[in-house]
Amino acid sequence: MLLKKNIPFKYIIGKIKTELILVSAYTIGVAVLYKVFHFTHLAIPLAIPMIMGTVISLLLAFRSNQAYDRWWEARTIWGAIVNDSRSLARQINTFIQSDEEHTPLRSRFIRRQIAWCYSLSRSLRGQDGHYGIEKFVSRGDTQFIKNFNNSPMAILELHAHDLQKAVNNGLINTYQQVELDRTLSKLCDSMGKCERIKNTIFPATYSLYIHFSLLFFFLLLPFAVVDFFGFMSVPVVIAISAVFFLIEKMAIHLQDPFENKPTDTPMTAICFTIERDLKQMISEIPLHTEAKSTAKKYYIL
Repeated sequence: MLLKKNIPFKYIIGKIKTELILVSAYTIGVAVLYKVFHFTHLAIPLAIPMIMGTVISLLLAFRSNQAYDRWWEARTIWGAIVNDSRSLARQINTFIQSDEEHTPLRSRFIRRQIAWCYSLSRSLRGQDGHYGIEKFVSRGDTQFIKNFNNSPMAILELHAHDLQKAVNNGLINTYQQVELDRTLSKLCDSMGKCERIKNTIFPATYSLYIHFSLLFFFLLLPFAVVDFFGFMSVPVVIAISAVFFLIEKMAIHLQDPFENKPTDTPMTAICFTIERDLKQMISEIPLHTEAKSTAKKYYIL
């Protein structure tokens, strides 16, 4: 997630560098033809690109809103994951007796929930969801999870097995099992919502048509302003094109919040927060060094 401060200018320009170079070369060519070779009949009324620019602005605004809605939904879902993970750990801590005999069960369940959060975040980013889970789960659980393509689902399955064993052994009653199962269902719902966002592609034709409209707009714009500005039309067109291209790029990046980019939902940082809180519930000291390493100068993953 991009932070409020210290976003480097080269990062912003780097996103539209190719487009600006092409627009600059094209605009210079039009200005040379008009001023040097006196192809004055190339000029067109300014009203033509103005009408197109107005329509494109509305389309870009609509697309940006839709892309931000996807990004914000992803962030809201991960906020729910934080709350449900804390609720699950609290329920396990309070429902199961806090004696030496049952402490390993509580610790195993809570540490496995930490593994679920990391596994889900890596899976959504197209990375190996099994990576790193051995730090939080036993060797037997690790082998069980690796038999599944969807590692977060396997971890929820292990949660359910432990709940069933706890009921059979009299560690929790049926009502407590229902409450815990309801929390697990919420986590499963959140996982499904994230996968829906990840796997639902933003309409490609919509993006393509807007991009082609932008290109056509910038093909006409130099012919409309060269009569007024001459060679100064080059920086004018570059400035206008930079604004439009940046808005388009912003929408493209926000529409996919799980792509391991600076504009992502900060799932890794959220997982560190969950790990810290849940480890403190079982009296473990969380490690903060890894959390600090994910914070870059201008974004956090």
